[in-house]
Amino acid sequence: MPQTKHPHSAPQTLSSLTLASLPSRPENAHKGDFGHVLVVGGDLGTGGAVLLGGEAALRCGAGLVSVATRPEHVSAGLARLPEVMWLGVSSANQLMGPLERASVLVVGPGLGQAAWGCSLLSAVANTHVPQVWDADALNLLARTPLALPSGSILTPHPGEAARLLGISTEAVQADRPGAARKLARRHASVCVLKGAGTLVAGPGGQLALCERGHPAMAGAGLGDVLSGVLAALLAQGLEAWQAACLGVWLHACAGERLGIKGRGLAASDLVPVIRELLEEHSACQA
Repeated sequence: MPQTKHPHSAPQTLSSLTLASLPSRPENAHKGDFGHVLVVGGDLGTGGAVLLGGEAALRCGAGLVSVATRPEHVSAGLARLPEVMWLGVSSANQLMGPLERASVLVVGPGLGQAAWGCSLLSAVANTHVPQVWDADALNLLARTPLALPSGSILTPHPGEAARLLGISTEAVQADRPGAARKLARRHASVCVLKGAGTLVAGPGGQLALCERGHPAMAGAGLGDVLSGVLAALLAQGLEAWQAACLGVWLHACAGERLGIKGRGLAASDLVPVIRELLEEHSACQA
């Protein structure tokens, strides 16, 4: 997809024909070829958020996936996802080693806004690898400005976007393209402004619109899944703009495919369907 659009041009509509593809994997591929995603978050009571992000990253092809969360969540995480490396961290000091081994970070799902989450976010912000910031990472960013590493992605919903911009949610919704572009420029990152008609904005002014999706997707945890998808695509070599556009489209199309069953769509329902759609779009083996 072109990346040199004029800042005030109309958004391009995402479709399978304009999206980047992951290359097929060689016969001698191994897990070290496809990145190491570290998901950071899950304060007490919100451990499911990092589980969803880790599961999505795993199922979308990241070579290695780790989750750093409250020690209280490790046993449950291992029982649900034994393929993921679960790390109990009580302080930012315990996060230093895992950060050195990661190639892509997800921070924010279930992070909370208390001292534990603040300390972990500060450590993550000083790690110079591509990152996906979501949920409470964005709320903390609105309170304490931090510089995001190059190649990162922000994924605010309208309320989070409003806090980041210091305006009302209604103002964001009244000019969604303007809000998305402003956030992308301000943080020198790709911005995914979620909601009906999700927008992807780049720091250079480029803008894309996703017209797919379904109202059944209005539920908890779907943003955590999207963060894991984006991280997996980054880990496998896509640039932030490419990963954001492809990840948003896969996520929305999965929701659309499942939405025909009606209400009660759970975030974890999306993961196997996203995996199928990714294979249809970018076959693993040539």
